[in-house]
Amino acid sequence: MTSKHKIQTSRRALKIGEVARASGIGIEALRFYERSGLLGRPGRTESGYRVYDAEVLRRLDFIKRAQVLGFSLQEIKQIIADKAAGRSPCREVREIVRHRLAELDEKMKEMRRYRKELGAALARWEETGELAGHVCGLIEETELAHSNPMQRLSKKVRK
Repeated sequence: MTSKHKIQTSRRALKIGEVARASGIGIEALRFYERSGLLGRPGRTESGYRVYDAEVLRRLDFIKRAQVLGFSLQEIKQIIADKAAGRSPCREVREIVRHRLAELDEKMKEMRRYRKELGAALARWEETGELAGHVCGLIEETELAHSNPMQRLSKKVRK
């Protein structure tokens, strides 16, 4: 342990549990953020406990806000790194959001097409009623022009 990372216990420092309570972020998430480079390395007491200064709460608030806005942890890390390097990340933030909005527009367009097809299938099924099949003839006899966008979204999430 270097003296650079040791903090005097007489100085008001926040232990990891205090940071977790104050921020609403779990201890394991805090450790993950530290390992991922989203948080600087905290100081350590003589007994090895992590101790943070109050600035960590501002950083965690920033991370939570960025996540709510849809930024990935990798994007947030890059934004923080740009700022730490003396560069304003605001242009990059706007570009990320522009790109994200274009993706959302395309997904919404796709979802509207799928909803229209699904509604038409249900209307046909309401007229048909029961249809014999291996499991359910209604499903087995239906062909959709577009695949289910929800399936593609869930596959992307799992990757």
